[in-house]
Amino acid sequence: MLLWSVFLLGMAFGVAARLGRFCLLRGLRQQMGRDTEVAAGQAPALQAFALALAVALLASQGLQALGMLDLSQAAIARPSFSIAGVLIGGLLFGVGMVLARACGARSLVLLAGGNLRSLVTLVFLALGAQLAMTGVLTPLRLWLQALTPLSLAHATLPAYLSSLNTWLLTLGLALLLLAYALLRPGLRQSRLQWCSALLIGLLVAAGWWITAHIGVDEFEPARLTSLSFIGPIAEALLYLQLSVGRDPGIGLALTAGVLAGAFLAALGSRTARWEGFDSTSRLAASAGGGLLMGVGGVLAAGCSIGQGLSGLSTLSLASFVAVAGILLGTLVSLRLLRQQ
Repeated sequence: MLLWSVFLLGMAFGVAARLGRFCLLRGLRQQMGRDTEVAAGQAPALQAFALALAVALLASQGLQALGMLDLSQAAIARPSFSIAGVLIGGLLFGVGMVLARACGARSLVLLAGGNLRSLVTLVFLALGAQLAMTGVLTPLRLWLQALTPLSLAHATLPAYLSSLNTWLLTLGLALLLLAYALLRPGLRQSRLQWCSALLIGLLVAAGWWITAHIGVDEFEPARLTSLSFIGPIAEALLYLQLSVGRDPGIGLALTAGVLAGAFLAALGSRTARWEGFDSTSRLAASAGGGLLMGVGGVLAAGCSIGQGLSGLSTLSLASFVAVAGILLGTLVSLRLLRQQ
């Protein structure tokens, strides 16, 4: 039941992300004037991401206030982490995302519509993640994670605040995000994009609820998870190679669901078509970008969706550091590439 629920969650994300072209990188490119599809000064994709984050934050914190889950038990909420390790991981992920021109989630969505460039990105992303988790890069990962260690009493901001102050903080952040998302005209002009963002925000909260209530073992309860794609993509590729004797897990179900949903959306919108590489340099960039995202995502404990939406919806302190690294790596890379 749990795997099917996660599969359906992934399907819904795949449909929404495909139809709404949901992508943080696309939004940042628009904001910097690198996207010719929109008028100068507008960034509807970035506004859509802000709307999704506002909804994810309000819905997730709302479920916690109602006593339906405890976000401090989320796997992504870590009271002990390396500030340098998480920040460097975010930086690597941001650079890789720019090189590959898509994050892991976006690559899954594009692959479902026939984009073979994304297949290369995903294979190398999974390879990078495995190299960092259990492969030859494990010593480097452990060394980076030992730098500037921080041990906190609690992993999330609400644990340090009263219920009233938690809601004041949540509402304040959500209002700022909603103001940016809705007061500017870009997103309001695309009903499909804001509907997609609204649904994706709700899916983040749904992911927390599903893993908190469905298929829970009273004696060995699993930590809460929601939308995140570095670990699941690596898990899915590993399962394809070594499925004998292994039970399918949440990561495989989520990845398969996203591919299925995005494929159906691509067929329904008649946007499915085969796409490949136009140069060897583009091939190298996709491979290298995927590798950096895999290694960086392991260090940062998440991706632009896993930390940027799911992590921030818990108000995890580590997520703020990871997202800062992702944004910095992305913006610096976009600026450097523009100067070339």
